[in-house]
Formats: sequence, structure tokens, C-alpha cells
Amino acid sequence: MARIGPMPFAFPDFNGATRRLVLVNLGAFFALLVADMAFRSTAGAFAAHMELTPSLFLRGELWQPFTYSFIHPSLVGTLFELLSLWFLASFLETARSDSWVTSLYAVSVLGTALAAVAIYVVADRMGYPVEQSSLYGCMGGIFGLLIAIGVLYGDTQFLLFFAIGIKARYMAAIYALITFAMLFGQSKMYAFAQLGGALAGLIYIRMAPRRGVSFAVSESWYGLRNQYYRWKRRRAGRKFEVYMRKQGRTVKFDGRGRQIDDDPNDKSRWN
Repeated sequence: MARIGPMPFAFPDFNGATRRLVLVNLGAFFALLVADMAFRSTAGAFAAHMELTPSLFLRGELWQPFTYSFIHPSLVGTLFELLSLWFLASFLETARSDSWVTSLYAVSVLGTALAAVAIYVVADRMGYPVEQSSLYGCMGGIFGLLIAIGVLYGDTQFLLFFAIGIKARYMAAIYALITFAMLFGQSKMYAFAQLGGALAGLIYIRMAPRRGVSFAVSESWYGLRNQYYRWKRRRAGRKFEVYMRKQGRTVKFDGRGRQIDDDPNDKSRWN
């Protein structure tokens, strides 16, 4: 496990995936704020359909797992979320690629949504329905980033409440324990959803390529394309071998379609 020294209190770099994630969420906050001022009668209803409500999702509003994280109704909550997102994403981006950070965040957000829907459906089927609450904000994605730092860079020290130094692994464990304790309160669905986001983030860092899913997909695509071209070259080589044998000459190609020169000075194969 990587060991990194204490992190002083200072605003980290603001570029790459960090800048994109923060600005997109900030833009969504101000867009909703302006819409609420201009269309007060309809903005609230629109936001309610963008949040994640399991019953509405099951009735066909399938976009909610992709939109709920951009709904930020509270100024203080949004400020806390975006500052946390800035610090955590920027830290990970210094050690990993921006596509890796973006993919981790997206997987954690979707894992949070799927966990909320799962506990709603399973609890209802078992006869112990949970109180339904709408999910909004990007805390699920932030929890996934925090878990990634706690697992990969557990010895890094952060400043808790800007004053108390604490290692990343302990901070992640404390947040996980608090969320687990919430399972026994009134916010069961919210707590289970947050744990689902953390689990999704943990699975991602264990299984995803170092440079991100998008990079791996593009590399796989180019690999398939190159395999196709090599197959065409091998086929052309075999056809050429048959043609040269009919001409009484010997030509050989290897498995990649390249001509084999057994002896460059031997001219008999051309006769």
C-alpha cells in the first residue's frame, strides 16, 4: 500500500476530472436555483422527477439513477459536497488518471441508486417495507472516492474539521460505521444506499484497469481492430503461398502474415 505524508490544509489542484465534476454539479445547482426563481410552480415538480424515488423509478422513470446526483436543493449541503468532491477527486487524480477518477465517481453514484432501489424492493417483498425517501446530491459518489483513498492510500493524513489530523483509512471507517448505524434508525434506505455506493467503489478499485474503464474499452476496441487486420494479412499470405506454389516457387509466412526468410542468401526458393 502506498504511504504518503500528511496533507496540509490547502486548496488542491483544480483541473481535469475534478474540475469537470465540480463544475457540472455547480452548474446544475445554479440552473435549478434560477429555474426555481423563474418557474416556481413547475421547478419543484421537475426536480422531484429528477431525484431518485424508487417507486417512480420502478414505474418507468429510468433516468433517475443518472440525474439524482445533480439535484442540490440546499446551499450549505451543496457547498460541503462540492468541497469534499474537490479535495478527494483532486487527491486521487494526482495518482490516477482523470478517466479513472470519473469512472469511479460514476460507478459509485450508480451503485448508490441501485442499492436504494434494491432495499426498497426486497424489503417490500419480505413484508418489512422501509420508509421511502428521495435521494439527491452526490454523497454516494463522494463516499466511493473516500473508500478508494482509504483502501489505496490509507496512511495519508487528512484534517478532520480542519483541525484534527486523521489517517484516510480511519476516516473512511468512521464514516462507514456512522452510515451502518443509520440502518437502525429512520433513514434505512438512505444509509443502505450510501453503503451500496461505497461497495460499488470498492469493487471498482479492485477490478477496474488502472487508467479507467473508458481507456480499457478504447484499448480493447483497437486490439480487436488490430486482430482483424492481422487476420486479413494472414489470409492474404496464405493465398500468396498457394499462388507461388502454382508458379513452382516457395514462399512462407509466419502467424502474423510476415514473410519468413529461412536463408536470405538462398535463392533456390525463388526458382
